[in-house]
Amino acid sequence: MSERRPRAAWRRQPEPPARTPGSEPQPPEPADAAADRPSVVQATLYREGRKVASPATLAETFRQLREHPDGMAWIGLHRPTESELHSLAGEFDLHELAVEDALEAHQRPKLERYGDTLFVVLRAARYLDAQEEVDFGELHVFVGQDFVITVRHGAAPDLSAVRHRMEEDPDLLALGPEAVLYAILDAVVDGYAPVVAGVQNDIDEIETEVFGGDPAVSRRIYELSREMVEFQRATRPLVGMLHGLMAGFAKYGTDEELQRYLRDVADHVTHTSERVDGFRQALTEILTVNATLVTQEQNAEMRALAEAGFEQNEEIKKISSWAAILFAPTLVGTIYGMNFDTMPELNWAFGYPFAILLMAVVCTSLYFVFKRRDWL
Repeated sequence: MSERRPRAAWRRQPEPPARTPGSEPQPPEPADAAADRPSVVQATLYREGRKVASPATLAETFRQLREHPDGMAWIGLHRPTESELHSLAGEFDLHELAVEDALEAHQRPKLERYGDTLFVVLRAARYLDAQEEVDFGELHVFVGQDFVITVRHGAAPDLSAVRHRMEEDPDLLALGPEAVLYAILDAVVDGYAPVVAGVQNDIDEIETEVFGGDPAVSRRIYELSREMVEFQRATRPLVGMLHGLMAGFAKYGTDEELQRYLRDVADHVTHTSERVDGFRQALTEILTVNATLVTQEQNAEMRALAEAGFEQNEEIKKISSWAAILFAPTLVGTIYGMNFDTMPELNWAFGYPFAILLMAVVCTSLYFVFKRRDWL
């Protein structure tokens, strides 16, 4: 892909409406503002690694590239319209399946070759400190003999920094579209480093919260675990993609400098992928520990409730026992306290001692019965 070949015949399409290039990637805008924002972020022509023009429209970019077949066009788009992508497809002979993927977005990271054109899908990531969460973006890259087209969905990555870096190194940029692709790959992979650091800090905080008994920590573990699943989907396919590119070094005559550059990127993404796998494992173990601690805490609460219930039951037994003991003399006294003239034993000389003795016997008997049953 690094050898320069004559450009294929241009397939003309109706020129799209004029658009003014804006600055490189910005944070997401409201829907109404995004509708009025140009999709063409920047279009630049390079010759021998140096910028020669920054056309204001796609049509002007196409025209100038025709006039300088030894040049290279780098076109950056942000959520382009269907007509814009179809215009580019006609001009650069892009495959319809790749164009369809670039329009729909929500693709898995992949690398596909359509003739002389590479189509690469990347998932960029950035860590949002304020929300303590990971935000993912999607980037589609078309790499041809003399063009690079980037289609960005989301705020990440910041391709303006990649463009600035390449323009400051004309020797690297002179290596052509492959050099731009590898620079983009490097920027995406380097962007994972702050995410890894932020997630590591979150995991440390979660461990503290777990052993501190924070009731909201389970939700935070779950949300971070979902982000790590998404992060894993972004990084794991990159390992195979980069090894696939390295396998084609000899076939496509890739420059030796770019080979070293790509190997370095592959090392970084392998390291990042391993860290993400470690994060998922750590979160799984933390979730297990948290569940165990929650269960232990619930068991302790249930045991405390049971002990409190037992103590209350013992008190109720004592109260019930004394109530029964006191009820017996009350009953006898109540009967003998009724004012009836013909009541038996009313005029009996031993009536009073008998009533006292009866109350004493009943109370004593009840006391020993309850005592034997450990109610008193």
